[in-house]
Amino acid sequence: MTKQYTEDHEWVEAEGGIAIVGITHHAQDALGDVVFVDLPEVGKTFAQKDVAGVVESVKAAADVYMPLSGEIVEVNEALRADPSLANSDPLGAGWFFKVKLSDAGQLDGLMTETSYADLVAKG
Repeated sequence: MTKQYTEDHEWVEAEGGIAIVGITHHAQDALGDVVFVDLPEVGKTFAQKDVAGVVESVKAAADVYMPLSGEIVEVNEALRADPSLANSDPLGAGWFFKVKLSDAGQLDGLMTETSYADLVAKG
């Protein structure tokens, strides 16, 4: 599976119509120490760009946007119990939720690792 990225600093890994979503290294660096995550409800449906959750740190709170339209099929309960996973392993154990895609074509609008790195470099 290949990670893809959004301008809002979320990453997506999709396979078989299910996508795993989390925040990027850049996002967690900007936030600082994450102390709380508000994850979406399983079974809830979101449109692309809807606010699906909130991540709070000692410095700020930030919305987590839906990178793709679909239904939440799982949330990361380990992250809810230990929000610091968003800092220590944002691209792995710190994932936020899984979504059943309603429009897999939306994946074509996401960025590659290279284009995301260019976006971050530009500030």
